Amino acid sequence: MSMPPITAEQIETFVLIFLRVSAIIIVIPILGNTTVPLRVKGGLSVIIAFLIFPFVHYPAASYEIIPLVLKMAGEVLIGIIIGLTGRLIFAGIQLAGQLVGFQMGFAIVNVVDPVSSSQVSIVAQFQYLIAALIFFAVNGHHVFLYAIAESYNIIPPLDFHFSGPLMESLLSLSRDIFIVAVKTGAPIMTILLLTSVGLGLIARTVPQINIFIVGFPLKIGIGLIGIGLTLPIFVRIVGTIFVTFEGKIRLLMQLM
Repeated sequence: MSMPPITAEQIETFVLIFLRVSAIIIVIPILGNTTVPLRVKGGLSVIIAFLIFPFVHYPAASYEIIPLVLKMAGEVLIGIIIGLTGRLIFAGIQLAGQLVGFQMGFAIVNVVDPVSSSQVSIVAQFQYLIAALIFFAVNGHHVFLYAIAESYNIIPPLDFHFSGPLMESLLSLSRDIFIVAVKTGAPIMTILLLTSVGLGLIARTVPQINIFIVGFPLKIGIGLIGIGLTLPIFVRIVGTIFVTFEGKIRLLMQLM
């Protein structure tokens, strides 16, 4: 049994598919982390590209070198933008953890985050791990797999256009970092703020009490209790965010 001949147009189409798919796999949360081996990312990108290849119809067109390189860079940019939507959500969750940890007195109690290779608060890392579990529990990774296939129905190969509305949408997504941080961290930050106010009133009314010695362990204890009590709220908010961000990805693809 002889294999069918492979044409230059088929190779070109597969390369374009691989560029977009690999860019998405490298950028998306969890799978795109630096802790995931590069071979796993590359193998997964090749497998998905092979699965999508029969359904992508790319009419080969003649481009000069420079326009072709720019068009191929657009394919990579499509994948980066799609994967960036999930990254921004996790960035907002980590920002909330940083603020909570700072209020608890964990400003210098940091750990090395293997994802970003930087020091982050213990609370931020804890909330990131919980959010990662929620991400898989609500099938957030399926959304990105669906976005890979759907992107070829909305954006044909070499048909990327960077427009003003797309830039505005990206800026809006960047703003959502702070919205996600406030939504996920507001309950604990409110509890710690009221604790600080109460300690300030005690310091004014009973100056004999060394408020610094009493305040540090008290805020840490109240913060840990608050994290435990508000964990169901955190899970519900993060789950809702992951479920609804599929519409944002579709909007971005339509603007591209």
